[in-house]
Amino acid sequence: MNYYNGGSYDTIVVGAGHAGCEAALASARMSMSTLLLTINLDGIALMACNPAIGGTAKGHLVREVDALGGQMALSADATYLQIKTLNTGKGPAVQSLRAQADKKAYQAHMKNVLENTDNLEVRQAEIVALEEKNCRVSAVITAQGARIEARAVVLATGVYLKGRCITGEYSVESGPSGLMGANHLSASLKELGFELLRFKTGTPARIDRRSIDFSKTTPEYGDDSLPFSFMSGRIIREQVPCYLTYTNEKTHEIIRQNLHRSPLYSGNIKGIGPRYCPSIEDKVVKFPDKERHQLFLEPEGLNTNEVYVQGMSSSLPEEVQIQIYRSVAGLENARFMRTAYAIEYDLIDPLQLTPSLMTKNIEGIFTAGQINGSSGYEEAAAQGIIAGINAVRYLKGEEPVVLGRDEAYTGVLIDDLVTKGTKEPYRMMTSRAEYRLLLRQDNADERLTLTGRRVGLVSDARYDRYMYKAEAVRKETERLYGLRFSAAQLSDVLIKRGETDTHAGMTAAELLKRPRIKYADLADITELPGYDEDIIMQVQTAIKYEGYIDKQKRQVERFRALEKKKLPADIDYPSIAGLRLEARQKLNAVRPESIGQASRISGVSPSDIAVLMVYLERIKR
Repeated sequence: MNYYNGGSYDTIVVGAGHAGCEAALASARMSMSTLLLTINLDGIALMACNPAIGGTAKGHLVREVDALGGQMALSADATYLQIKTLNTGKGPAVQSLRAQADKKAYQAHMKNVLENTDNLEVRQAEIVALEEKNCRVSAVITAQGARIEARAVVLATGVYLKGRCITGEYSVESGPSGLMGANHLSASLKELGFELLRFKTGTPARIDRRSIDFSKTTPEYGDDSLPFSFMSGRIIREQVPCYLTYTNEKTHEIIRQNLHRSPLYSGNIKGIGPRYCPSIEDKVVKFPDKERHQLFLEPEGLNTNEVYVQGMSSSLPEEVQIQIYRSVAGLENARFMRTAYAIEYDLIDPLQLTPSLMTKNIEGIFTAGQINGSSGYEEAAAQGIIAGINAVRYLKGEEPVVLGRDEAYTGVLIDDLVTKGTKEPYRMMTSRAEYRLLLRQDNADERLTLTGRRVGLVSDARYDRYMYKAEAVRKETERLYGLRFSAAQLSDVLIKRGETDTHAGMTAAELLKRPRIKYADLADITELPGYDEDIIMQVQTAIKYEGYIDKQKRQVERFRALEKKKLPADIDYPSIAGLRLEARQKLNAVRPESIGQASRISGVSPSDIAVLMVYLERIKR
C-alpha cells in the first residue's frame, strides 16, 4: 500500500488519555518535536469511569507526577468540585488526597494546556500500524493512509485496542463512552512480536440528579485539605457534596435471580477483570453474607445533571440494571442517562518491557498506562510521564530515569509490572510499597523534584519553591531540637492534651513526639515562625516518626546494595548450573537488570539468588 508523507517528529504519542497527556507534555517540554495522536479529540483526558482524581495510594502518584513537573495535579486543582484527605485516622504513610473532579472542566483544562504547549501538535487520527527498521521504531501508519516518521513512539492506548463494550446479551466493538475503538493496531503489534493479553474493566450507570431523593441519603463533604500540586497553594472554593447510600437484600436478590444473564457468568466476557474494583454482581456472589454495600453518588460536573453511582459497576442487561438501581434508598425513581457496561480490551504483557518502559524487542517504543496492564488514571499518568522522559533520554543517548522502590510509588508500580507482570488490572495500593513511610504524599517534592529538574521538566518557579520549602523544613526541625523547655513550662500543655506530666525538661522536638501533641500546641509555650501548612506537616511527621523513618532508611541501604549488583545483559541463564528450571525460565524471560530485581521475580527463590551471586563473583574473578 502506498502511504502519503505525514511528516516527521522526534516523538509520537499514540493515545491522549492520562498517560498520553503526560508523555506528550514531558517530551515537548523537554524540547522534542512531539505529535500527540488521538482517535477522538473529544476523548482527551477523558474520565471514562470515576470522575475523580486521587484516592488511597493514588493521591501519592498524583503528587509524584507533580513533583516531576507533570500536569495532572495542576489540572485537578483547577477543576475539582470537592477535595478531602482519606485515612486521617491512620498514620501519615497511608493518608491520601482524593478530589471529585468536574469531568468536562478537567478535560477542557488539559486540552487547553496541550494545545498551547510549545513543540507539541495535537491531531485526531487512528493508528493502525507501527513500522520498524533494524529493530528500531521508524514510523506510524494512520487509518487515513499517512506514514508519519518518528524516532520514538509512546503507546498509551488505554482500553481502545479492540475494545468491546458489553451490557447483558448486547455487545459492540467500541471504545469507552461510545467513542470509536482501535481495531487494527493489535494485529500490527502481534506482527512485531508482542504477546498480547485481554483484560476487562467496567463502569456504573449515570443517573439524572433530578430523579434522586437525597433526603434518603447521607451527605459526604470535603475538607480543607491542601491541593494536589505543590505549586497551587491554598485554594478557597465552595465544595460540592457527594452522597452515601447502600444496597439491600432486595438489591441482592434481583442480582441473584439474573446472574444467568450476566456476561461475567455466562461466558460472554473473556477478559480478566479487576480484583479490587469488582462489579456489583461479583460483590453479591463473593460476599454472600454481607447485608449491604456502600454506594456513593458523585456529581460529574457543575453543568450537568449526570451523577456517577460509585460501587454499582455492572454488565447486566439494561432492564435488570434499572430494577437494581431502583431498589436502593433514594434511587427509587432513578432515571438512567448512561447505562453501565463492561469493556474488554487488548494490552501487552508488561514482562516485555524494561524498567524504562521501553519494549525489549524493538528500541524506541515505550508504553504507558492500561496497555501495560494497570488500571486507574493516576497509575496511567505516572507511567506516562516516565515514558515521556525516557523517550527523550533515549533520543539523546542518555541513561533512562528508573525510579527505585525506595524513591517513589511510581517506582513500585513500574517495577511490579515489568518484574512480576500482572494477570489482572493492576491497582496501586499502599501495601505494595515496602518503604511507604518514606514515600508519603507530603514529601513527594523532596523525593522527586531534583530528578524533574535534572531532566528539564521542573521550572525555575517550581525549583525555587522546592528550595524554599526544603530550607524551611531543615531550619525549623533544627530549631525544635535545640529549643528546650522546663518542666513548669510544659505542665499546662501536657495536661491540656491528656499527656503524662513530666518532672524534667525536654526539647520542643521531644514534646512533639508525644502522641497527642501537635505542632500547633507549641504555640502555647513559644512563638511559632508562621510557616505554611505543608512545611509544618513535613516537620511534624519527620520528628514524630523519626525512629521508624531511620529504621526504614537502614532497610533501604540493604535494598540498594542488591540493586547495585548489576547482571550482564547477555547472561545465559539456561547454562548456569545450580539454578532451578523454573528460575532459569523466569530469569530468561524477564532479563532482570540487577540481583535486586531478580529477587522480586515470582518463581525465583533465595537459593537461586545465592547461585546468581556466586556466578557474578566468578565472572569478576
